[in-house]
Amino acid sequence: MRPTPLSAAATLPIYTWRLAPDGLATRRQLRAAGLRPGGQDVVAQVERPRYRREPLVAFLYRIELARPVRPMTPAKAAALAKANAARRTCPTCRADAGYVIPASLGTCVPCAYPDEQHAA
Repeated sequence: MRPTPLSAAATLPIYTWRLAPDGLATRRQLRAAGLRPGGQDVVAQVERPRYRREPLVAFLYRIELARPVRPMTPAKAAALAKANAARRTCPTCRADAGYVIPASLGTCVPCAYPDEQHAA
């Protein structure tokens, strides 16, 4: 769930890249620590300036209000394995390609380029 934009009356503190105070973390930093925001609101944001483009923005959450990540259940693990297997299965030849099939091709490489495989 992404944070909702705030109204003009409510403003968040904005910190420059690498200058956020201790006790705040981004979603990725929380996840690396085995935590999740747990329904709390965004308390600040950090901006990383970029040349000739708008800055990159990351929302910050309070670490002490973060909750532990929910453990993987057997049902979730089975569903994830099934989804990953579907991404590796070629829709044309129905074989497991052994890699995730590129969306640009839509099929495994031998099915996408059948003439080049026979020449080699």
